[in-house]
Amino acid sequence: MTEERLIISRKTTNKFFLMIAIGVVLLIAGIIFMAAGGGAEHHAEGHGEAAAAGHEVVSWSKRLFVNLWLNNVYFTGIALVGTFFVAVQYVAYAGWSVLIKRIPEALSYYLPIGAVVMLLVFLFGSHDIFHWTHEYLYDVNDPRYDPIIAGKSGYLNTVFFLIRMVVFFALWIIFFNWLRKNSINEDLHGGTKYYHKSITISAIFLVIFGISSSMSAWDWVLSIDTHWFSTMFGWYVFASWFVSGLAATTLTVIILKQKGYLKMVNANHLHDLGKFVFAFSIFWTYIWFSQFLLIWYANIPEESIYFMERLNSHYIWIFFMNLIVNFVFPFLVLMTRDAKRQMIMLKIVTIAILVGHWFDFYLMMMPGTMRSDAGIGFIEIGTALIFLGVFLITFTKGLTKASLVPVNHPFLEESVHHHV
Repeated sequence: MTEERLIISRKTTNKFFLMIAIGVVLLIAGIIFMAAGGGAEHHAEGHGEAAAAGHEVVSWSKRLFVNLWLNNVYFTGIALVGTFFVAVQYVAYAGWSVLIKRIPEALSYYLPIGAVVMLLVFLFGSHDIFHWTHEYLYDVNDPRYDPIIAGKSGYLNTVFFLIRMVVFFALWIIFFNWLRKNSINEDLHGGTKYYHKSITISAIFLVIFGISSSMSAWDWVLSIDTHWFSTMFGWYVFASWFVSGLAATTLTVIILKQKGYLKMVNANHLHDLGKFVFAFSIFWTYIWFSQFLLIWYANIPEESIYFMERLNSHYIWIFFMNLIVNFVFPFLVLMTRDAKRQMIMLKIVTIAILVGHWFDFYLMMMPGTMRSDAGIGFIEIGTALIFLGVFLITFTKGLTKASLVPVNHPFLEESVHHHV
């Protein structure tokens, strides 16, 4: 089996840099407009709520830090899912996915960048994102003392938070590099030694992933709404990350196929990818509905406040769009066998899912940080374009580092002749 090398043209790379440049211009324009328009002043509506909750006056810097955090959590999740997907294929002894495995592998090249950005944003913007980082909350002599948050200080404290962040990223990057190194060594030396070693590494990684993905969801997203809690939240964030990672993988397979690469990938492989996207869109909805239904039915004030904030007039359109784009649309479009085998249908659905789940993370983070001052403006669009451009540069560079076809994988022939 011959190697298939991806060559990224200078024109394509320039498009990614142009995307980043446009993002920077929009971001700067958004900051200037917000600063000039008195962005540090709270609108009359929501001021009382924010003050009561102990949240600071919204400034352009707060909005910037929240957007940096939102985009980095979103793209870090997609990158992490790349290694998770590959590990699952190894542990399951899956053969069908061999021809496309280099794509989820390359997604994880963003992880080191995600680690640096996450650390810097937390160090410089933690007060703007996380209410629990304020020291006065733990001082019993301060009128702003919060007994509920103080009771969580054993887990929610800056030092332990940073330790967890560093440990999670270190483990993810180590296991990604370990699996990637074995994958490339397999290309170079052949045999089954590296394959069996990868199965062992994957099994260990999946245990670590199960713990770390849930805990990172609690840390990076759930703790924004410090008083609120949900035992399903780790699963919810995982579902959103996983379906976004699947959509990114499927979309990349289609684009590469249309550019003349991945010649041996056929409608059967697309069908399986389509089934994954279809199934995990339903899984995400199942978790979403289960969490919502239990809280709505119990009607306990400290639990229902989370959804009340997201059902107010400011966020209600995103709340329902979230369900339509991430469930109704992929469910109806991908229901038939033919739809899962057509590149145009999969392309439309995967793009919609990637945009839809960005909004899902937006809805998880903005009400707890920006209150009624959130919006979709130049700052949001600019930050998203910068992160997308950086992600695409690292991802495509990762794709060029090895053959798109893992030439010595023991299940390669099974993948070539895969039929469903």
